[in-house]
Amino acid sequence: MISLKNITLRRAAKVLLSDCSVTIQPGEKVALVGRNGAGKSSLFALLTGELHEDKGDFFMPSGWRMAQVLQHMPETEDTATEFVLTGDTRLTELNEELLKWEQHEDQNEAGNHIAELYAQLDHAGAHDARARAQALILGLGFSVDELEQPVNSFSGGWRMRLQLARALMCPADLLLLDEPTNHLDLDALVWLESWLKRFEGTMVVISHDREFLDAVTKVTLHIENNQVTRYGGNYTWFEEQRALRMEQQQAAFGKQQEKIAHLQSFIDRFKAKASKAKQAQSRVKALERMERIAPMLTSADFQFEFREPLNIPNPMLSIKEATLGYQTDDKQIPILQGISKSVMAGQRIGILGANGQGKSTFVKTVAKQLAPLAGQITEGKGLSIGYFAQQELDVLHEKSTPLEHMIRLAKEVGPMGREQELRNFLGTFLFNGDMVSQAVGSMSGGEKARLVLAMVVWQKPNLLLLDEPTNHLDLTTREALQMALNEFEGTVMLVSHDRALLRSVCDEFWLVGSGVVKPFDGDLDDYQKYLLDMAKQRRESLAARNKAQAQIKPAAATPAPFAIDSVAPPAHSGPAIAPKALKTEPEILFKSKEQRQLEARERSALAEKTKPLKNRLKQFEDSITKLKAEQEALHSKLMQPLPSTELIEANKRLASIVSEIEDTEWKWLEVSERIEGMETA
Repeated sequence: MISLKNITLRRAAKVLLSDCSVTIQPGEKVALVGRNGAGKSSLFALLTGELHEDKGDFFMPSGWRMAQVLQHMPETEDTATEFVLTGDTRLTELNEELLKWEQHEDQNEAGNHIAELYAQLDHAGAHDARARAQALILGLGFSVDELEQPVNSFSGGWRMRLQLARALMCPADLLLLDEPTNHLDLDALVWLESWLKRFEGTMVVISHDREFLDAVTKVTLHIENNQVTRYGGNYTWFEEQRALRMEQQQAAFGKQQEKIAHLQSFIDRFKAKASKAKQAQSRVKALERMERIAPMLTSADFQFEFREPLNIPNPMLSIKEATLGYQTDDKQIPILQGISKSVMAGQRIGILGANGQGKSTFVKTVAKQLAPLAGQITEGKGLSIGYFAQQELDVLHEKSTPLEHMIRLAKEVGPMGREQELRNFLGTFLFNGDMVSQAVGSMSGGEKARLVLAMVVWQKPNLLLLDEPTNHLDLTTREALQMALNEFEGTVMLVSHDRALLRSVCDEFWLVGSGVVKPFDGDLDDYQKYLLDMAKQRRESLAARNKAQAQIKPAAATPAPFAIDSVAPPAHSGPAIAPKALKTEPEILFKSKEQRQLEARERSALAEKTKPLKNRLKQFEDSITKLKAEQEALHSKLMQPLPSTELIEANKRLASIVSEIEDTEWKWLEVSERIEGMETA
């Protein structure tokens, strides 16, 4: 397990955690939440060893294998498959050891080591590693044709997807994910959720996507006011429990303040009277001994609203037989063709589709960032577009300050007004003091996103075009955006992988794919089913392709990629189970009736022989399930105020459960090995 006991953690002079204690049990899926700057990334740095505790005790098993998504952009000519394969650190270590022994001077001595290493490689999954790597790549949205393309040929966002695939390839005991969904579209996000649900190791994830956290985590650690508080549930449960806790603490604070006021009033009235002096003095002592309850202080939530549009044309715009794409010096590159759509006043449209299918091309054309290659786009009279670009620097200048951006925008939109008015307006988007004079290039992704929002709001648009507006926004700002959009009187066109935002804001969906834009008849749950159907079609296509390759070149054929929505995560480190003996005899293809009857009797006898052991396995599995349920219930109980006797008993039982689970798992492993030995004998 991972244990923090009375930890104090600093970055430079800033204290991020102060005297914190928390435990993460093996196999737990943990969400790490808190406001930007609260210390989430610093706690990650403590887990990876980049930071060390300034005070207290930090423990993590030394033998644990760790995986995380590296944030630097990979620069390599390796193919996508080769790059992801290197994420399996266990296979890499074994291959390096094998190479060393194969080059050893004394091959007689090396022989046994080489044989053992081949067995370990087989057990570690070397036979299907390439297929697993390709399944990860395909699941994250790449096409089959891109599997063997060099990493350097991909754009930044796609390279970060390869970094994610590389981390998932590792047989990790601890998986650390910091905003893993930022570079994903909804298709890849659905696949990643499914994969992480099957991951067996311990996982800690930072994300601002509430539906993603609800789907993949069961424990929430909340960092606030330099403290870490553990909640035994997913993000929605955490919000409910935290609200209840805040309400209870505030109520307790109010009652205590009433009692303090009553005691103080008695003291003030009677301390000078000789007949009441003794009673007054006892109340003074009571006040001094009283353990004060702190008021429930929280940081002020960020809120904003879109200004009322000057007018709302209807229709907003009309597209007729348009071809959308890119124009180079010598040719046109069409992405979408035959587009005929009308955007009406008050519509709230969610735009769905995989990355690379043309969503951003469509939005950029409507935003007049791109000209249509053919066809006609007619704007309604008085159309005013507010465009939030997926890449903020498409509309921001790195060297300019927020105030300079607003001055420039105010001149374009109309009479500029006073500079102080612009400063006050920026203040409502949390750009206060010196921040209005800070160069945009030095700002965080969240600050840039807030500045783009401020610029959009200032323009009083009647049509909002939002292309992944939540990529760098924390949960509080996402909620503020959601509320503002729901109160907005104009039309909204939204591209986002944030399902909570799409569900809350959009009334209808358009699907971009296969070169067209068409209505999607259904909601987000229907779209998820649609994605699964598409994955099935890809599997069938891949199977047919690999079958054809195998028939043409059976000797050189590579292993077929696994089904991208069912490939299992790599097994994390733990007690090794001996691999099954490899069959070296050729399979008998044609068997006599007597042989088949004999084999049937042998199978029946084996089934009867192993039945008691399999029953014991089932009992162990049931025991482990019950123990883990009791463990989770105790974690929840320990979050509540308890009498000291109950607290001691609960902690004792919790320690006992951890030991019982470990013992039962080892018994399960021993029986499993006995069954496996009988079946392979």
